[in-house]
Amino acid sequence: MRAVVTGGAGFIGSHLCERLLRADHDVVCVDNFSTSSADNIEHLKSDRHFHLHRRDVTQGLDVPGPVDAVLHLASPASPVDYLKLPLETLRVGSAGTWHALDLAAAKGARFLLTSTSESYGDPLVHPQPESYWGHVNPVGPRSVYDEAKRFGEALTMAYRRNRGVDAKIVRIFNTFGPRMRANDGRAIPTFICQALRGEPITVTGDGNQTRSLCYVDDLVDGLLRMLASDHGGPVNLGNPHEVSMLELAQWIAKLTDSTSDIALVPRPQDDPERRRPDITVARQLLDWEPTTPVERGLCDTITDFRRRLSSDEFTALRNRSGNSSLNPDAGS
Repeated sequence: MRAVVTGGAGFIGSHLCERLLRADHDVVCVDNFSTSSADNIEHLKSDRHFHLHRRDVTQGLDVPGPVDAVLHLASPASPVDYLKLPLETLRVGSAGTWHALDLAAAKGARFLLTSTSESYGDPLVHPQPESYWGHVNPVGPRSVYDEAKRFGEALTMAYRRNRGVDAKIVRIFNTFGPRMRANDGRAIPTFICQALRGEPITVTGDGNQTRSLCYVDDLVDGLLRMLASDHGGPVNLGNPHEVSMLELAQWIAKLTDSTSDIALVPRPQDDPERRRPDITVARQLLDWEPTTPVERGLCDTITDFRRRLSSDEFTALRNRSGNSSLNPDAGS
């Protein structure tokens, strides 16, 4: 198979490229590096089956030669990123998705859109099944991400119904693991960096808001199972194990042997109160569910952050993070 992965140098995208290469597929990684890192794919560049195209998918997506699959991951994904790049986020969710779908249509390729649990907004139904239409503020600061993804879902289904593209949608819930950016504003990298530095661990609100945390290896397995299926989706991919942000901060402090105190800070606008996927559809149609215990995934992620925290490159990265850690969000 020859697969195009947009956003392939990002956190999840780089793990996906790696897995595809391990399965002996050819991979075309497309990324403009606006929120990703070349370091994520540095170890892949020597593989003759890996090809990097530095390109902004909102400007068009033309890949010479045959293409069997287009996996569209390109988008800012953390609150820090999409609040800093609101127009770019809307553009990649609309024009970028349009171009990626056009490529799939032209090549007769399968298409997979990575949507998000943010499609459900601050949900009034718990846990969230795919049949739930969501509770989203369409004009709030987070709407640039939420509505971009919701538009991308509508566009994907229009191409499936009206253009005959074998298009699919997954809704990704909170995912974590090695290669997350230190300064991306999400809870796990923020908490780990603060704990390792001995700084107060900043939990927003009263810390009772919950997220469900899925290790990246499990998530990538779900993506590939969905790609191989005949189901159009949407399908939730996430871990039903729900944890409060206060519990997560305490857990990370324990795993890092940190003496950091926990500090409560103001909570961002429209921050969801509860988030947990109903993965009945994924279990039934994909024979998929997470298998990595959250604690083991956290330990692997902490090990990765310890390694990078001691390097000059990572020191520079965290120095550039400014005060973004003061409003951590679990993200998706």
